[in-house]
Amino acid sequence: MTGREEGTADRRRQDSVGKCESLAMPSRPGRVELRPRREPVGGHPRPSRLERVTGRLRVGCAILVLLGLTAARAAADEAALWSALRTDGHVALLRHAIAPGTGDPSNFKLSDCRTQRNLSDAGREQAAQIGAGFKANGIAAARVYTSQWCRCRETAQLLDLGPATELRSLNSFFQRSGQREPQTRALRQWLSDQTLDTPLVLVTHQVNITALTGIYPASGELVVVRRSETGELTVVGTIADE
Repeated sequence: MTGREEGTADRRRQDSVGKCESLAMPSRPGRVELRPRREPVGGHPRPSRLERVTGRLRVGCAILVLLGLTAARAAADEAALWSALRTDGHVALLRHAIAPGTGDPSNFKLSDCRTQRNLSDAGREQAAQIGAGFKANGIAAARVYTSQWCRCRETAQLLDLGPATELRSLNSFFQRSGQREPQTRALRQWLSDQTLDTPLVLVTHQVNITALTGIYPASGELVVVRRSETGELTVVGTIADE
């Protein structure tokens, strides 16, 4: 190595050492450990490891508190909705329980359940759980009306809240979009004619509930509606099956 090359190597070694905080004693002969220097961040010393851990714990605790408050508020809101359903002037719109798929087969016949999209085992269990939810919240019986589709009739039956009466205005118009407006008007008129002095449950389809309320419910989700003295409908809230 020439003198010039040796000088360059020395400068490189000095630069490397200058970037380290200290040169530690080797942990065993022949080994050298270099510890990187902790540079200040934003003009402030870097927090210690303990400070970083403590900060993370505080953030975690804050998140848990917020989650707890959110859950408590959700429970309170749901309790208020069940209370509303026990009072006059309220209606529960229920989308049928889980029925895998979309729409109905091309060979659909209203009188033949084998040609329709029907509840799965999970859907039947869900419908029974929804009925249990009504009973657990002080509604052991209700006036129940249902779409003529098999998945709705079976959902209504599994609620076990009383006999279910078929109502044509609750029938799906998913594959008959021209029926959307006249059917929704018919349902509004029917609701305006009801006394609503006892709990009322309408088992129907997503398209019907969306047309009436603007809400897009999941399978088995309840939409609680209040009817005013003039017949206007207002969404109070929704209860989703857990």
